[in-house]
Amino acid sequence: MCGIALSLGPEADPATFRRMLAVLAPRGEVTETRQENGLLAGVRRLRVVDPDRAGQPWLSPDERHLLCYNGEIFNHHQLRGELTRLGYPFRSASDTEVVLAAFRQWGEAAVHRLRGEYAFVVVERAGGRAYLARDPLGVKPLYWSRGPGCVHLASEVKALVGHGAPISEVPPGHHGWAEPDGRLRLRPHVDLLALGAGRPVIDDPDEAALLVRAALTDSIRVRLDTDRTVGVILSGGLDSSLALLHTRQSHPDCVAVTVGVPNSPDVAYARRLAADLGVPHEVVELRPRDIRLADVREAIRISELTEYGDIINAVVSVPLFRRLRELGVKVVLTGDGSDELFGGYPMYHRAGPERSRRLFLHKIRNLCRTELQRVDRVSMAHRVEARVPFLDLSLVELAMRLPLDLKVRDGQEKWIVRRAFADVLPDYVRRRPKNPMSYSSGLHERARLYKPLFARLYRSFGYDLLEPVRRDFDSVLTRCGNDLDRAIADGLARPDYTVLEHARDLVGAAKWNAVPMVRRLVGPRRTRGGDGAPLPG
Repeated sequence: MCGIALSLGPEADPATFRRMLAVLAPRGEVTETRQENGLLAGVRRLRVVDPDRAGQPWLSPDERHLLCYNGEIFNHHQLRGELTRLGYPFRSASDTEVVLAAFRQWGEAAVHRLRGEYAFVVVERAGGRAYLARDPLGVKPLYWSRGPGCVHLASEVKALVGHGAPISEVPPGHHGWAEPDGRLRLRPHVDLLALGAGRPVIDDPDEAALLVRAALTDSIRVRLDTDRTVGVILSGGLDSSLALLHTRQSHPDCVAVTVGVPNSPDVAYARRLAADLGVPHEVVELRPRDIRLADVREAIRISELTEYGDIINAVVSVPLFRRLRELGVKVVLTGDGSDELFGGYPMYHRAGPERSRRLFLHKIRNLCRTELQRVDRVSMAHRVEARVPFLDLSLVELAMRLPLDLKVRDGQEKWIVRRAFADVLPDYVRRRPKNPMSYSSGLHERARLYKPLFARLYRSFGYDLLEPVRRDFDSVLTRCGNDLDRAIADGLARPDYTVLEHARDLVGAAKWNAVPMVRRLVGPRRTRGGDGAPLPG
């Protein structure tokens, strides 16, 4: 995993390029650059796979092509074998080299062979053209902006805001070319809206359970191909528990990390599972009163997120990944994406079978700027590589072939996942309903006190050069009666909350936060006996 930055074109400026790369410093441990006329390329590299020989920018053996790459290719061993048989002379054991070799062998069709989470740029050094590609779900980011006589590319928005020009995102599942004159031509290599279309629906519960189990087990397995300690973000819920169960079995050198309010149900469930599995467990205890304006500002600066709810979740995520960095853990698994795939949100229940598929696909297509953006920015800001097994493309496509009644049944969300792993999940996890940590513990409500300031803080970092902060899509959808088309139109017509809406929200959050203080003030006082011990009140 890395942060990449490039300036391409006759007016590429070394000083500007150095500032871009410096902004990305938290994403890696070492800075590696190559500067030529019309080509400034650099990487801030987190050394995970073949750390000593996988330096970047990577040059092809004939030095015609240069690669800047961020991500992991989970089938790089298989691709290496195939390319070796075709005569490619490998110089390292890295997936970085495999990416460039695959492109040189198969051209733009190489992306169809890559199984992973990636964003990369291949530059034709002689002509100055650059080929860009981003993984199907957009787990790894890539942005661009134009300057006078050049185009700038970077892993984060914050690296590009200094140019003062509009910023654009390379959409998930897209690839194409950036020309020396700054023109970009991008097109999809995966159509997320068509995933599973034309393939038979899997409506038999037994068949569906077997397929879900096989797909998720394999997805986790390939993401454990590392000799490093693997962390698992453990919320105490279904998805993270499955990730920990598989990790403990296949990669015993692991640790579970949980963030939450002391003695909350989420922390209790997480503690119990980690203890039952014999996995070392770190709990980052966070009380609502610990969240201050400075924490909110830092979460916005790091995450660049554009929806209010995602920003609130980032506030809670920052101390978790900070602790992972302190522990020296560089690779973690998360459970992100399962709710979107398997009906973990009430909106799917309310939408009904007819409209649920479109809603699933809309949520998945937008994960790159919501959940996945939060995971990438907050993890990489602490030099931690987060992997998301629930969003392997094969599992996403499988989920699109499952009817809603296998995802939500008898009022229970993610029913098919629970069934698929019924024999390995402890009953206390399998039967536990969804209970998001940030809502149940009060951390969400504490961060909501600062919600009216989010947009101003966001603009202060220049992130509106990409897009403004927007109302939470889920709340817009609810107000539109779960009609997706109406919700999209409403979001475009009125992107942000009104002053009145902010005022109502603030009053609600203030009332919630006032309750504990009032209880302390009016609750029964404890007195002490002669021996100093507290007496029952």
